[in-house]
Formats: sequence, C-alpha cells, structure tokens
Amino acid sequence: MRQIVNTSNGGYEVLDVQEVADLQPKSNEVIIKVKASGLNFADILARKGQYPDGPDKPCVMGYEVSGVVASIGNQVDEEWLGKEVITFTRFKGQAEQVAVRESQLFEKPDRLSFEEAAALPVNYLTAHILITVMGSLQSYESILIHNVGGGVGIAALDIAQHIGATTYGTSSKRKHEFLAERGLDYAIDYRNKDWFEELMELTDGKGVELITDPLGGKEWKRSYKALRATGRLGMFGISSASEGTSGGIGAMWSMLKTVVQMPFYHPLPLIGKNRGVFGVNLGHLWHEPEKAKVWMQEILKGVEEGWINPHVDAIFQFEEVAEAHRYIEERKNIGKVILRP
Repeated sequence: MRQIVNTSNGGYEVLDVQEVADLQPKSNEVIIKVKASGLNFADILARKGQYPDGPDKPCVMGYEVSGVVASIGNQVDEEWLGKEVITFTRFKGQAEQVAVRESQLFEKPDRLSFEEAAALPVNYLTAHILITVMGSLQSYESILIHNVGGGVGIAALDIAQHIGATTYGTSSKRKHEFLAERGLDYAIDYRNKDWFEELMELTDGKGVELITDPLGGKEWKRSYKALRATGRLGMFGISSASEGTSGGIGAMWSMLKTVVQMPFYHPLPLIGKNRGVFGVNLGHLWHEPEKAKVWMQEILKGVEEGWINPHVDAIFQFEEVAEAHRYIEERKNIGKVILRP
C-alpha cells in the first residue's frame, strides 16, 4: 500500500508518497481500504515541526478517513466486513489502508460521499465540543467564529445555526458570498478591517457570548476582550504561528513569538467580569472513547436530520499532497480539503 510520509521537518519537499507492506488486522481490529482522508491544519504544523503532539519523523499524519472494511480480526463482528465506514485514526490516516479497533467504527451515512464523510470526524467533533459540550451556546446568544470559512468554521456555523444563535464570522472578503448562502448572519473581512472594531460596532459595543478562536497569540487577548458578560472563549489552535514560515529555525521562532504573546487568565478577573475560557484538543481525548462515541452519534444524527452538511472544497490525489498543504496555508479553502489515494 501507499502512504504519505513526512520525512523530516520542513517545507513541501519533505512530503513523500512511499510504499509499505499491506496491513494485517489484529484480533480486535479491522483493516479499512481508504477512499478519502482528511487534511487538517495540525498536519501543516506537524510538517513544519510546530506541533508538539506530532509523532517523531519520519511519520504518517492523518486523523480521519472514510472507506470500506476490507478485512477483520477474529474477535470482530463479521457484519462489518464490506461496510462503508468512517473512523478516527491516531495518525497514520493518510494512507491507502488503516487499522483501527472495532469500537472506532461508524457507518457512513448513505447521503454523504466518501469525501464528505471524511470531513466529519475532526471538524465537526471539534466544533461540537467547542459550541455544545463546553461552550453551551443558547438560542438567544451570539457567537463569533474566527476563520468561519475553514473546515471547523463551516462545521461551527452548521451547529450554531441549528441552535438558533446569531452568528458572526471572520473571513477574507472573497468567501463572504458563500458564507451568506450558508446562513452566516454577519461576515467580517479580517484582512482589510480590524475584526474587533467591526464586531463591537455590529453588537453596539456589547460583544458576543461565545468565541471560537484557532488563532492564538495576541488574538486570544482581543477575543477575550470581545466577550459579553457570561461570555466564553474557546481556544483550539495556534494557526497564527504558522504564517510566513516553511519549517526549521524560522518556524520555531514564530512559535516562540506566538507563545510569548499569549495571555494569562487569573481567576479573580474571570469572576469579576463573568467570563470563562477553555481549550479543546481532540488529540488529548483518546482516553475518553465513550464520550467521543456519543458526540459522533449526535453528529451523525444531525446528518440524518439534514442540518449538518459538510462542505468539501477541494480534493487532491496523494501525489498532490504538497499542493494540498499549500492550498490550506494560503487560506484558499472554503471548508474541507480531502486527500484521495
């Protein structure tokens, strides 16, 4: 089988498609023939050496796939054989085959393509935890979704609209028409305007109750400042650390600068201002499989009911993985980028 290997830290040249022996299932595992694999910003950070949770190089990244169960271990229910499924992977998902436990399997909804199905696990689980589980967004509240045109942003918009909250989102101007068609109430052009000033003007100086922020650095300070009373800031990434770097020493300095700019939240001001802050990292939830299963089932129910609709922006073949990385880094995608074997 073929897999995408990060041979070392660096630019696009470190990505290589290599052949390895086919996988064989352990007694409690299934082997999935991958039809589509998700590409996420964490993969970009990992390539550059900016992702502390990433495996040592050389490595195969990838957290989510859709495909067909090709073989099973002797302890696995035979009914899974030949089924179209979605699954999480703790790395190694950007390959033609993946091995996972039976407990990690979910049947692919019939109305979704393999590419659309592969857009569900990381983006929609992250958004669900940010908004529903920890953010507790209510119908009478409002939310600011940073990078609303990205994969997690589109997922967050679906969920927030279903709840009935008023939605604000930051994105480049060229994405605004699409986002309006998806139902975003207020789009903010963060490239040509100060998003904080625009948001405060739109909300009559009040701010919003929930902000989802993958930016990191000094932007977390501004997001916290934009919270209304009882507001919550959900942090789930540090994408600003990756801008303008290709790996190596430059990437490490950029990460250090971003970390230095991050705020510290003392309990007393939080109490005084009636605000909350929290973080989300799917990679640190592998010890909570029971919760992940419940959350994923709620997402699949949303697919069935029609209010969760993953949007796949671009599909790249494995051999085009460098172009796929560049596409995300240049903020060209609206929604999900998928790799196809």
